[in-house]
Amino acid sequence: MFGELISASHTSTLEQVPGLVSEHAARVGLCDVLIYLADLQQEVLSPLVAEPAPAGERERDEIAIEGTVAGRAFQHGKIMPATVRDPLQWWVPLVDGTDRLGVLSVTLPAVDHDALLDMERLAGLVALLVVSKRTLSDVYAKLVRRRRMSVSAEMEWRLMPQRTFATDRLVISAVMEPAYDVSGDVYDYSFGGTKAHLAIFDAMGHDTGAGLTANLALTTLRNSRHEGDGLAVSAARIDQALTEQFGGDRFTTCVVATLDIMSGHLEWASCGHYPPVIVRRRATVELGCSPAPPAGTGLGLPVTVCHTQLQRGDRLLLYTDGITEARNRHGEEFGMERFADFLIRHQADELPVPETLRRLIHHHLDYHEHRLRDDATVLLVEWPGSPYSRHEVEALSGVPPEDDLP
Repeated sequence: MFGELISASHTSTLEQVPGLVSEHAARVGLCDVLIYLADLQQEVLSPLVAEPAPAGERERDEIAIEGTVAGRAFQHGKIMPATVRDPLQWWVPLVDGTDRLGVLSVTLPAVDHDALLDMERLAGLVALLVVSKRTLSDVYAKLVRRRRMSVSAEMEWRLMPQRTFATDRLVISAVMEPAYDVSGDVYDYSFGGTKAHLAIFDAMGHDTGAGLTANLALTTLRNSRHEGDGLAVSAARIDQALTEQFGGDRFTTCVVATLDIMSGHLEWASCGHYPPVIVRRRATVELGCSPAPPAGTGLGLPVTVCHTQLQRGDRLLLYTDGITEARNRHGEEFGMERFADFLIRHQADELPVPETLRRLIHHHLDYHEHRLRDDATVLLVEWPGSPYSRHEVEALSGVPPEDDLP
C-alpha cells in the first residue's frame, strides 16, 4: 500500500493527497482517513481541503487544540482513541521528522498493536507527502493562516527552517510571534558534520524594510558559512552587506553561534544583541561576551568570539528583546525571570520541547493581552551530553514511540 501510494503521489498536487491517502489506506482496512493541519499559531486543526476558507474566516470542521482529544494527540505526540468507550476512531500525530504538522483521523473496525503501528507509519508517510508538496501549494498557505499576513511576515516564514528538529545528540525548537505581523525577527539553524550552526536576528523597525534587512542578513550568513568562514568573518560580512545595501540606515542585532554536538563546546558572537542564556537545572546562566556594534552600522569594529562549555542536560536559549522587554498595559515587563521560570516549571512536566515553547508563547501573548508591540522569538537547544535513546528523543520532540503504542 505504501509503495502504491508513493507511486500515485509523484504526479499529484497537495489538494489531491487526501483523496489518494484515503483510497489507498482503505484497501488495508484503514478507513475514513482525514488529514488535519495545525495553523501557524498552533491553536486549531483544520481539515486539508481543496478550497480553504478566506483569511480571517473559520474553517469548516476545524478542531481546537486546547481541550480536545485531537489536540492532546498533537500536543503530546501520542496516538489516542477519539472515545474510550468505542475506540474505532483514532487521532494520530502527523509529524515530519520531529516537526509537528497536525493529526490524522483514522477509523479501524478492529484494533491491535500492528494496526496502531500501521497508522503511525501511514502518518509518517503522509507528513512527508505534505511537506514535499506544500511549498508549491497556495492551498496550504491559506489553510494554515487564520487572518491576513503582512508582506514582511510572508518573507520571514518562507526564509526560516522548520520549527523543530532533533537527533540523538540535540533537540532544537523555535517559536515566533506576532505570527502574522512579524517584521524583523528571524532564526536559523543547520548542521555540518558534528557542528550545529545557530543564529537569531532582530532587525530595526517594524515594516517591510525590517523584513528585507533580516532577509539579507540571514542569506549573507548562510553564504558565508557555506564558504567556510568562521563566526567573526561571517558577522563582518553581514555588516558589510547591510552597509552596502542600506548605507548605514538599516541594521540588525544578532547572535551567531556554533555548537559542537559531541563535546558541548559552544562559541558565539554578538552584534549588539542579548547574549545566549543557559537554563541549567533550576537556574539560568547568562553568558557574558563583549558585543560588537549591530550589523549594518558600517563601523568596522572587531567582532569578539566567545567560548563556553555546556553541561549535560543544558538548555541553550537565543531570544529577542520582544520576549523579555515587552510590557503589559500596567507597564510591567515579562522579564527574564518569568521567561526562565516558565521553562523550568514546564521542563519538570516532561512535555515535548515544541509543546513547551508553544505554551510559552501563548502565555506570553496572554500576559500582553495579545497586543505585542515588538517581535518575540525564541530558539531553544537542548543538549543531553551523551546520546539520547530513541525513546528519549521521541518523547522530547513529540514523536509517537513504537514501543509506547496503546
